[in-house]
Amino acid sequence: MTVVKPKSFAGRDPTEIADRLHSAAIHLLRRVRVRDRESGIGPAQLSALSVLVFGGPRSLGELADAEQVRPPTMSRIVAGLERAGLIRRHATEDGRRVRLEASAKGRKILEAGRQRRVESLAKALASFTDKEQRQLGELTDLLREVIRKL
Repeated sequence: MTVVKPKSFAGRDPTEIADRLHSAAIHLLRRVRVRDRESGIGPAQLSALSVLVFGGPRSLGELADAEQVRPPTMSRIVAGLERAGLIRRHATEDGRRVRLEASAKGRKILEAGRQRRVESLAKALASFTDKEQRQLGELTDLLREVIRKL
């Protein structure tokens, strides 16, 4: 494996680091999402399902807000998920609102997809030295802190 020496970013403009991080994040997600095709579910549906699995039940409007789409768009996404048996609707206790939640089948499909993506990443990481893997682990902790601050 050819190892690319990382640039030193000490004292550099945070905008340059942010630009490189943004690009790396996009490319990483594109690469690992290739395996999502195996689920037979489109990216928009997988994303909405993920919100319900990890964020819990929501109304259609809340789900649309979380996914940054308009409610009519989310209605179409939800209809497909419902037809596939990946989510279900249930009324709130007072009967005035409908909540959407992931079904057991939806959770299983999402977890299988996550496992495929993690396996792909682990395979790539296996080629790195122990020191490089430790550094990546430490950087992951820093990335979580960056995410928290956004």
